[in-house]
Amino acid sequence: MNHINKLKIFNDPIYGFISIPNELIYDLIQHPYFQRLRRISQMGLSYLVYPGANHTRFHHALGCMHLMQKAIDTLRFKGVAISSEEENALYIAILLHDIGHGPFSHAMEKSIVEDVNHEAISLLFMNELNNVFDGKLSLAIQVFKGEYHRKFMLQLISSQLDMDRMDYLKRDSFYTGVAEGNVNSERLIQMMNVENDVLVIEEKGIYSVEKFLLSRRLMYWQAYLHKTSLVAELILMKVLKRAKELTLKGVKLSCSEPLLYFMQNKISLDDFDAEKLDLFSQLDDFDIISALKAWQRHPDFILSTLSKMIINRDLLKIKMSAEKIPMEESQALKEEFAEEHNISQLEAGYFIFRGKIKNQAYSKEAEPIRILKKDKTIEDVVEASDQLNLKSLSKLVTKYYICFPKQLI
Repeated sequence: MNHINKLKIFNDPIYGFISIPNELIYDLIQHPYFQRLRRISQMGLSYLVYPGANHTRFHHALGCMHLMQKAIDTLRFKGVAISSEEENALYIAILLHDIGHGPFSHAMEKSIVEDVNHEAISLLFMNELNNVFDGKLSLAIQVFKGEYHRKFMLQLISSQLDMDRMDYLKRDSFYTGVAEGNVNSERLIQMMNVENDVLVIEEKGIYSVEKFLLSRRLMYWQAYLHKTSLVAELILMKVLKRAKELTLKGVKLSCSEPLLYFMQNKISLDDFDAEKLDLFSQLDDFDIISALKAWQRHPDFILSTLSKMIINRDLLKIKMSAEKIPMEESQALKEEFAEEHNISQLEAGYFIFRGKIKNQAYSKEAEPIRILKKDKTIEDVVEASDQLNLKSLSKLVTKYYICFPKQLI
């Protein structure tokens, strides 16, 4: 009998060759739950702005695992003891950290699977996979939940300077062509160390941290919160909300069985048993796109108009402002639009709405990025830096927006 070679390599456009460290990791990657990430876009509808941004969460998860391999090598070289069980747990936890994302994740979380976030679903998937793999994921789950006694391990997976952020900034910068986001993950990892069980960056790496935080801020304004990406995602949320509303009224909509199930039922975290999880695992971007294509021709004016906007990239107009947009402005537009299309003002709210977005590259409330100084003292990067811009990067910036149809200009 031929044994399949499970120690394969992936060719990644950013890091070159990524190797699979062992057979368990290979089997996890091969599992349908993980393969589904090939059909989930990393940047949602950002390809409507940046045509190259078609990379997937599958890509990103492998990149994170590769960076974790580099981080473990660096820390071991500096004398940090990491056992092979701990090493494996770190690979599994970072590989599966995003497995709970739904199609166009943030739009789904706010419209169809309303009160359940992707982190909670990731954990459900991990527990299910732990059953499949006879408990081999137990330590990874402990680390992922922050219950393992070695604190720095969680910081490698989830913190203000983790493998996740290092990969997505570099990857998203590469695929969008937004050069400002290109971070030097190699250098950052080389500067890592562990002191008193927490992750630190050696003092000579401080400029790389500053560049990383600045890149993060710029990527948020130029890519993740780009006004066209934002309005596209907001429209998708409105489409899904309307579809759910119609479905609950008994209107028949053409879409896949798993999508129909989540539109017909209000599912809380407690309801997520193995059967619901399996249904969720059948959802990906293709369900949403094919539904939008079908709904373009639906007799419901709201559903068909909004679906066409995304399919044909003929979106609502979005106006950004540093000041809060007065309610009277949106109210006047709603009245005009409702009258023109013979719909209620409540229904006009699907086309005219206000909101706000926030951007903070570095949070003082969250666990800090720690700098290990030459005298072995540890300081928050904001205090250790001689750059005034780091203080401004930790300031929360809020922008307000209003969306409305182009014909109302």
